[in-house]
Amino acid sequence: MSPEQFNGAVLAWYDLHGRKDLPWQQGITPYRVWVSEIMLQQTQVSTVLGYFDRFMEALPTVQALAEAPEDEVLHLWTGLGYYTRARNLHKAAKTVVEQHGGEFPRSVEQLAELPGIGRSTAGAIASLSMGLRAPILDGNVKRVLARYKAQHGHPGEPKIADQLWQLAEQLTPHQRVNNYTQAMMDLGATLCTRSKPSCLLCPVRDGCRAHLLGRETDFPESKPRKALPQKRTLMPLLANHEGAILLYRRPSAGLWGGLWSLPELDDLDGLEPLVSQHALRVGERHELGGLTHTFSHFQLAIEPWLIRVDQAGHVMAEGDWLWYNLASPPRLGLAAPVKKLLKRAAEALNAGEQP
Repeated sequence: MSPEQFNGAVLAWYDLHGRKDLPWQQGITPYRVWVSEIMLQQTQVSTVLGYFDRFMEALPTVQALAEAPEDEVLHLWTGLGYYTRARNLHKAAKTVVEQHGGEFPRSVEQLAELPGIGRSTAGAIASLSMGLRAPILDGNVKRVLARYKAQHGHPGEPKIADQLWQLAEQLTPHQRVNNYTQAMMDLGATLCTRSKPSCLLCPVRDGCRAHLLGRETDFPESKPRKALPQKRTLMPLLANHEGAILLYRRPSAGLWGGLWSLPELDDLDGLEPLVSQHALRVGERHELGGLTHTFSHFQLAIEPWLIRVDQAGHVMAEGDWLWYNLASPPRLGLAAPVKKLLKRAAEALNAGEQP
């Protein structure tokens, strides 16, 4: 198929079958498209729907996001994972307000200079919200193009990615770029899926080399998999008489950066320095049951303990520490497993379990 035949078939399919009722497709602005694109990185549409609506209700403009406390941004992001996305979103909003007068730059190159915005996300913002001709190459589009070309090699390799970018550039039309961009994402999400692609419904199947070879699921080629390393940690949930749990804010860089979390120990022998630091006396303890959390590069086995503590004198947590009120929780960014453990602790305390 020629590029014109390809994008013409894609656009004709979009007119009949493309998604047009997603929240970020209503009242389109660069801000709404940008937030949705960042949320959709490594996250399914079904998961993002509720988060996007809540985020827009709380922070409807780039100015509102720029002025929001980081804790509020992370709170709204809690559960979506990959929290660097949220921190970069916050940084980029400040940059747009401070350096661009609150208006998003109207070029892919300038958009890609903002924190957390790569070439593909910049292309999506430019094409979907500004109508600029800009190719994209997100996960869905990579899959469509890798199959269409029967591209050998893992798309994560720079050489292979460059070849797919060249193909994306060739196929992108000069008209209706916003519809074409959305159509390509829709094709990957609804027809050209990882397993069991619906090739009979695909508008470009006649030019798809993987389909012609009967090898659709062989492309894109996978990255060689390695066994995930296993790590473990003990997380004490120190509960005072008011039923509040002691949390600390993690450093901005690294795992769960900037989120509020539970202390981590190698074993219960490490509890004494922690409670001494906060002038606490340890009471009874109760193991809450293990929890395993999988990251992209390792698995973390968490051993949680609910531990009653008394305050030796009137000592308040401060700085990077706070007492998290389970009955009336503050709006903070929490790591997903920590949120689960706090819920377990609340249930145990409400049930009258004596740790």
